[in-house]
Amino acid sequence: MKLQYPLILASASPRRKHLLEQLGLEFRVQPSHADEEIDEKTSPAEHVLVLAKRKAESIAEQETRSLILAADTIVVLGDVILNKPASEDEAYAMLSTLSGKMHEVYTGYAIWDPATGTATANYVRTEVWFRELGADEIRRYIATGSPMDKAGSYGIQDDYGAVFVERINGDFYNVVGLPLCALYGSLKPYFLNGSAAK
Repeated sequence: MKLQYPLILASASPRRKHLLEQLGLEFRVQPSHADEEIDEKTSPAEHVLVLAKRKAESIAEQETRSLILAADTIVVLGDVILNKPASEDEAYAMLSTLSGKMHEVYTGYAIWDPATGTATANYVRTEVWFRELGADEIRRYIATGSPMDKAGSYGIQDDYGAVFVERINGDFYNVVGLPLCALYGSLKPYFLNGSAAK
C-alpha cells in the first residue's frame, strides 16, 4: 500500500511500529517529545485526543511535507487514569487494583495532513476484564520488566500479561496501542489510487 506522502510515526513504541508494519506501510520513526502534561479534569477521550494532536503537531513543525501519525493510550479504571508506572511498587499497586475488574483502554490517534497544515484526531475505546490475580504472579510479571513502559502496567500482547485478560469488548489492537480498523479508515483518503483495499 502506497501513500501520497512520506509517513512518519511520531512514537518510540515498538508495538505501534509493529502494528504499522503489519499493515504493510512504509514509514520512518521520529518520536515526539511534546509536553504530555494535561488538566486532570479532562475526560479520557479528550485526554488522548489532545495529546495525540499535540504529538503530531510537534513533529510537523520540522516535517511540513510528511503525513504524521501520533497516538496516545491510557488505561482508565472508574474515573482514574492509570499511566505508565513510575516504579515497581506502583506497577504492583496498579495491577492489584485492576485484578477482577473491568477497565477501559482509550487510544487517540492524530494524522497531520501536509496539504491542509492541520491535524485531525479520533479515538477508540475498548473494555477489558481482568481475572482475579494472585500476588505472586503479579510480582513474577513485574520481574520481567515488561509492565514498566506500559499504561496500566500491562501489555495484552505480552506472553505473560496476556493471561491476565479474561475477555474484551472492542478492538484488540486498540489495547495494544493502535486501533487498526479505525486507523485504516482514516488513512484511506491518503492512499494512492488503487492502493487501498476496498
